[in-house]
Amino acid sequence: MVRSSNAVAVVTFPSTLLSLSTSKRLQHLADTLLSVKAIPDEDKELAKLLTGYQDMVGLLNVHKVARINTQVPLILEATTFSIKLQKRRFLVLECLNQAPIDASSGNSYGSSGSCSGSSKTGSLDF
Repeated sequence: MVRSSNAVAVVTFPSTLLSLSTSKRLQHLADTLLSVKAIPDEDKELAKLLTGYQDMVGLLNVHKVARINTQVPLILEATTFSIKLQKRRFLVLECLNQAPIDASSGNSYGSSGSCSGSSKTGSLDF
């Protein structure tokens, strides 16, 4: 009924309210699926990873985007956005694109190491 009319239906519920099987069934039926998570005030590990952590109030994660009458999936540049409050009146969404962290040394891949190309084989040496 909603698809054939000029209307939008929004259903929100806490994930702990329903059983896991019912929650998965509702997620499969949805055209667009978003999740919102509040950021704890004193998460020191997250503060090291994210710039502008003091201004963030939450994270918005895009799990599924509506693609009606097509079989081609939509590939987003970023699926996680930070939610910031600006002057207590506006919500701002910003992309979170962080480099992966090497667990052994704690450095990100983009900040350490070098990449050189081999002229004979055409492969890259890291």
